[in-house]
Amino acid sequence: MNLFLIGDVHGCCHTFQTLLRYWQPQEELLIQVGDLVDRGNFAPETVGLAMELNATYPSQTVFLRGNHEAGMIRHYGPDGPFPEWLNWGGRTTVQQYAVQPALLQLHLRWLEQRPLIWENDHVVASHAGLADTPEPYDEDNLDGVLWRRGPLRNVGKLQVIGHTPTPNGLPLFDRLSHTLSIDTGAYLGRTLTGVKLNPQGDILQIVAVPVDPNDIS
Repeated sequence: MNLFLIGDVHGCCHTFQTLLRYWQPQEELLIQVGDLVDRGNFAPETVGLAMELNATYPSQTVFLRGNHEAGMIRHYGPDGPFPEWLNWGGRTTVQQYAVQPALLQLHLRWLEQRPLIWENDHVVASHAGLADTPEPYDEDNLDGVLWRRGPLRNVGKLQVIGHTPTPNGLPLFDRLSHTLSIDTGAYLGRTLTGVKLNPQGDILQIVAVPVDPNDIS
């Protein structure tokens, strides 16, 4: 089965729906690299749509955890509140769930179940990527797969990541680390990008859709 990897959505639900029109569920595994929430106008709706897709296509969808989901889970968990999360997008998410409070606990339980990584023999997808750092799966590790900024290591597979917006609204490939960055700045008003790969990691198609103004106005 081919792969369809989608970058950081950040509450841009209308844009996400537009990009999903290019997904072929019977032929492609959908992998979203995290950060469904925060910054855009429709975090609850975005999570709800992801949950619906995951329930309808359980073997054809993978939604990874991003650092924004990790911050949200921490904020509402036993160690919360987490003021730092509020300052990098969480405040808008809190306000949006305050209008639909019945959704919050249901969505949190689903988000808590999101994996940190997906891989096959040729491709590895995570939110921020694998670097030369101990304990990369520690969610508090600022050089781990939720938080890393900067060079990644070549793991012998194509790494596909989000987390750090590319500068021009297009995916960015780094040959040295063999990494494809697909956060193309949806919340910044640029594009939301999906990349189609075959199982060996060869790029088949890049789909970049403009952000719907309703998502960020």
